[in-house]
Amino acid sequence: MSDRIVIYTDGGADPNPGIGGWAAILRAGQREKVLTGNDPDSTNNRMELQAAISALSALKRPSEVDCYVDSEYVRKGITQWIEGWAAKGWKRKGGAPVPNADLWQQLWPLVKRHQIEWHWVKGHAGNPMNDRVDRLARQARLEITPDAQVSPDIPRLYLRASCKGNPGPGGWGVVMEHGTKVEQSSGSHPSTTNNRMELTAAIESLLLVAPGSSAQIFTTSDYLFQGITRWIHGWRKKGWQKKDGKPVANADLWQALDQLMNEYAIRWFNAKGQQHAALEEAGKLAVSAIDIA
Repeated sequence: MSDRIVIYTDGGADPNPGIGGWAAILRAGQREKVLTGNDPDSTNNRMELQAAISALSALKRPSEVDCYVDSEYVRKGITQWIEGWAAKGWKRKGGAPVPNADLWQQLWPLVKRHQIEWHWVKGHAGNPMNDRVDRLARQARLEITPDAQVSPDIPRLYLRASCKGNPGPGGWGVVMEHGTKVEQSSGSHPSTTNNRMELTAAIESLLLVAPGSSAQIFTTSDYLFQGITRWIHGWRKKGWQKKDGKPVANADLWQALDQLMNEYAIRWFNAKGQQHAALEEAGKLAVSAIDIA
């Protein structure tokens, strides 16, 4: 790769910490190299660092590089913090060890070997290369993620949402499977956001199941899955405020879902990146709901 190198990297863990995956795409002219990897016990930040390390390690000679990351942790670490860390023996100002120092120490000599311009791109914002490397990292993580055991005797609720503009006209769709029974539901709102439609789909899905029942809910929304499995407990304790004291976005729907969940025994599944006929059908319902409205 003698041309100027373009690199896109991404990494993440689900949950965080938890099973991790990373990916990197290197391009020079018409040539391309794709790298991926995973770790059964990692964090978002470690996977972001590992992606950068692996990408730069793949360069066989000193190169001019444009490196695109959606991690401010990596970009600021390299451009603002790392020289001070190295000078202080990988200690921070108060003397505490630098988190992930082992990976930063691997990355630092690689960075110094090349002429690199570091670029930050907003994740999940429509950048094709960033979206692609995100999918590759997720796929790498899923390769070592144990298959969730789905019970055929408990209702399975598949959720999808759609929004034309954010905000804009939005729709939601739900497919419920229970034994041989299949039930569908959908709805729309003239001015909303995708996240609000995801939450509405979750609320409406539970209304298809008798109170006191168990349910298995499948969502492709990181926002919904992380919110309901990780963040909601802290929000509830803080009176539906975030750490900075600002109100939680969509608090009205989160509170409605939180209250409704008390009536059910629910197991949540993160189905992002998975193929399932019921999820596809729920997606079609969400889109059709907007068109009908």
